[in-house]
Amino acid sequence: MKHILSSMVMVLVATAAAVFTTSCNNKKFQVKGNIEGAKDSMLYLENLSLDGPVAIDSAKLDEQGTFSFSVDAPTAPEFYRLRIAGQIINVCADSTETVTIKAQWPGMATNYQVEGSEECSIIRELSLKQIDLQAKVIAIQSNYNLNDQVAADSIMALVDAYKKEVKLNYIFKAPMRASSYFALFQAIGNTLLFNPQVNEDDIKVFAAVATSWDTYHPDALRGQNLHNIAIEGMKNIRIMRNKLANTNVDASKVHVSGLIDISLMDNRGNVRNLSDLKGKVVMLDFHVFGTKESTQRIMQMRELYNKYHDRGFEIYQVSLNDDEHFWKTQTEALPWISVRDADGANSQNLVAYNVNTLPTFFLIDRNNVLQKRDAQIKDIDKEIQSLLAQ
Repeated sequence: MKHILSSMVMVLVATAAAVFTTSCNNKKFQVKGNIEGAKDSMLYLENLSLDGPVAIDSAKLDEQGTFSFSVDAPTAPEFYRLRIAGQIINVCADSTETVTIKAQWPGMATNYQVEGSEECSIIRELSLKQIDLQAKVIAIQSNYNLNDQVAADSIMALVDAYKKEVKLNYIFKAPMRASSYFALFQAIGNTLLFNPQVNEDDIKVFAAVATSWDTYHPDALRGQNLHNIAIEGMKNIRIMRNKLANTNVDASKVHVSGLIDISLMDNRGNVRNLSDLKGKVVMLDFHVFGTKESTQRIMQMRELYNKYHDRGFEIYQVSLNDDEHFWKTQTEALPWISVRDADGANSQNLVAYNVNTLPTFFLIDRNNVLQKRDAQIKDIDKEIQSLLAQ
């Protein structure tokens, strides 16, 4: 299941996910149309399998940009994409229908029309809404007039509003539809908007679609996959609750003067020891990627890293994600030290550092001495600057 979910996250950079199944008869699904302004470009039709995009067919476009692809009709709703370079149009096949796409290059990912499939039309709506959401998030990130907290709160409000709209107007309205399945795996970058690994409300959304698919598509592998994801998410929530219940201590009253070393493998396959960072001011961060707060927190940490790294500031981030592939995908572009504790919520490092909420961070001075934890810090910039000056 872990492999299935993490693979989907990779595919969702293009905002889609699917299971590759075809019928045993000769019925065909056809997608055709034209893409203006794309003469001599290579257009690819790809199936979005659980292991990533699988090439099905391709065509070099002529003066009019016309194309026509025909594939075996699936036995259950299936997802494909049309791609030129990094521009993508998502297509759903849930029968032997013919879907017509009319687009313009460049920018075909947003500048296209679809005919012949209600599901494809709905997926177009969802794709455009997700692209608009991502643009708004980027705009907030780029607004230097907003402090970190205001920016984080603004992004959180946008994401929450988006999820509420999609749940009420799409998923819960018709959970049996292919478009509802598609909506479950929308993302900003590599971060799922609906994350069933750690969010109890999102688990319920996955379970609703899974239950509906049992009725309308009883033999579909993707329905079985949704059940597995929901069950695994419920298990993760129970483990996390039990762990935090056993370490329920007021964090603001904890004295943190000593350093307990941590030695874990980083995302490049190297063992990284926390104690080896002596001489630097270190933020020790315990984190779970894919949670509701994860994206905003990573943005804040990146800003701190960019400000102070050249002066001797480092981040040692411990991920508690149980899915290694998902963690590697999330941390691939991060500049700081990213390690993973495979014990997750059962980690002895959480016990050693008396971590009772996630995420949590600590500041360590140049002499490998813990100075403060997040509950004791009111101004993070001031604290880091003070330690760097020592």
